[in-house]
Amino acid sequence: MRIIFLGTSAGRPTKARNVTSIALKLPDPANGFWLIDCGEGTQHRLLSSKLKLNRLERILITHLHGDHIYGLPGLLTSRSYFDGAGPLQIYGPIGIRAYLEGVFEHSGVHLEYELDFIEIDSTGIIAQDDGFIVEAAPLEHRMPSYGYRITELPQPGHLDLTKLAELKVPPGPLYGRLKRGEDVKLAGGVIIRSSDVVGPSVPGRIVTILGDTKPCGNAVILAQGADLLVHEATFGAGMEEKAEAYGHSTVLQAAEIAAKAGVRQLLLTHFSSRFDDEAVEKLTADAQTIFPDTVAARDYLEIHVPRMGSNASSV
Repeated sequence: MRIIFLGTSAGRPTKARNVTSIALKLPDPANGFWLIDCGEGTQHRLLSSKLKLNRLERILITHLHGDHIYGLPGLLTSRSYFDGAGPLQIYGPIGIRAYLEGVFEHSGVHLEYELDFIEIDSTGIIAQDDGFIVEAAPLEHRMPSYGYRITELPQPGHLDLTKLAELKVPPGPLYGRLKRGEDVKLAGGVIIRSSDVVGPSVPGRIVTILGDTKPCGNAVILAQGADLLVHEATFGAGMEEKAEAYGHSTVLQAAEIAAKAGVRQLLLTHFSSRFDDEAVEKLTADAQTIFPDTVAARDYLEIHVPRMGSNASSV
């Protein structure tokens, strides 16, 4: 599982940073990806990545400010030109359907695939499949804004190949059945129990991505124990009054949320355009005084989210 930042600026783009969009690359064998927010120019950023729009499965919109949604009409239209582009789900606050349908109506767009809208207005599970559970909760911003907690379901344990060889279990389909938790019978009538040759299940990973918000209780709840928290850091230390007025957070407030929630790693994003790269380094250093494992996102930064017991790394 990987996080790829396609835009890390707040409000408007800069020469170095586009406005907000994040891709979540799913682990094999799914081989697809999701988008969290889609600011103007997101599809241009995708052109410089290995991600293809026909592999896009879900879009999660945190809120309806333009720097988070103005890239949607163009991206969705371009997706029609990709072979194999199947149905696409869009999650977001109430109004996301009306916004897109209005644009499509007045611009004459006809998509070549099914678009499914899931508008949210409460706390709880909004999606669940064989691989993931997605939960949403409202944050505190100048308009309805949501955070998302994406939980990977536990994975089957590892096969004990040495023991399987000792029990004379032939490699092949029986291995798969055992790994899926099924007991099997060998040709001689011997029963091999899955629990005897498969290790304990591997905990799934948790990624929390918050929309624009000032510090609030739901931010901590959504991030509790997460492997990775992506939190906005629009303002620097000492700018708390401005952050409060605009419904945003400072870098120190983001670090405090990470510490309270007990996350493994904090990724800061959504930096005000007033901050250049040197200033962002200073902001990150400030946050690290509260939460040491803090990294500043930049456009095209790719972060591997490791399973428990391994170390995080960026590519």
